[in-house]
Amino acid sequence: MDLQQLRYVVAVAETRNFTRAAERCRVVQSSLSHRIAGLERELGVKLFVRSSRRTELTGAGEAFLVGARECLAAADRAVADAAAAAGVVRGRLVVGMIRTTAAIDVPELLQRYRARYPDVRVRLRAGSSDELAAAIRNGELDIAFLGLPENERPTGVEALVLDRDAHVLVVAAGHRLAGASRVTLYDVAEETFVDFRDGSPGRAQSDQAFAAAGLARDVAYEAGVAELITQLVARGLGVALLPAAFVQPLAAADPQLALVPVADGPRRVEYLAWSSFNPSPATRALLDVLGVRPGTKEPGRG
Repeated sequence: MDLQQLRYVVAVAETRNFTRAAERCRVVQSSLSHRIAGLERELGVKLFVRSSRRTELTGAGEAFLVGARECLAAADRAVADAAAAAGVVRGRLVVGMIRTTAAIDVPELLQRYRARYPDVRVRLRAGSSDELAAAIRNGELDIAFLGLPENERPTGVEALVLDRDAHVLVVAAGHRLAGASRVTLYDVAEETFVDFRDGSPGRAQSDQAFAAAGLARDVAYEAGVAELITQLVARGLGVALLPAAFVQPLAAADPQLALVPVADGPRRVEYLAWSSFNPSPATRALLDVLGVRPGTKEPGRG
């Protein structure tokens, strides 16, 4: 058994297709199939079942895949640590971010990171804050940008506050409240709302604010991304509460949207989160670019 065989197994498991796996690994399909067949003979079990239409992992394959990924991650980490000991940062950095990240200009950050550490390959992953925090705890993510209600903190990870932000009411330009200087939750409780999926941190920010005010509301539309929420609002299907720093640039570019401050509206805290358990050289390098030092409460501005 060798690392290349493990990479082939992971590629087939992820693509569910031997041809696409071979293309990803840049080998001919016959070679990939031959190496996997040899591994199956060595293990004495079948890792995959194949038909003319699809490829699936067997039960043994599912169990083997977990260890294969761990072995490959350990090998990659060993290479990165050796390079870092010689003063070179390389390897892979997996960065998670909520879609409404506003405290950090992530493309600009990665541009600075690339200039200093060109040998690091960066993978970006979007998701909700709870999903991203869990991925850090599980070792699937190196670092992430999160957003949570004001009274919550990420659990099981190192976390640094990046910014605090108030929500604003987002309405269609022709809505009766479009010209209001300020509203309260009571003023809008009877409106039809567009919001994130129930149970997500993005939804919880508004749900908690209404509950604290003793109010109920009707969420008629749920969407996974804020851009779709604003599109539904622009069509007059409802109103929404979104973080001001994120939605202001969208509204400035879209005359169909209007923003109204909310006196007692939700507030969000944006966090930088990472695992304190032996962060990789690439992770430590990104923290350094951000000016984050152990024990600091704010990222550096230099």
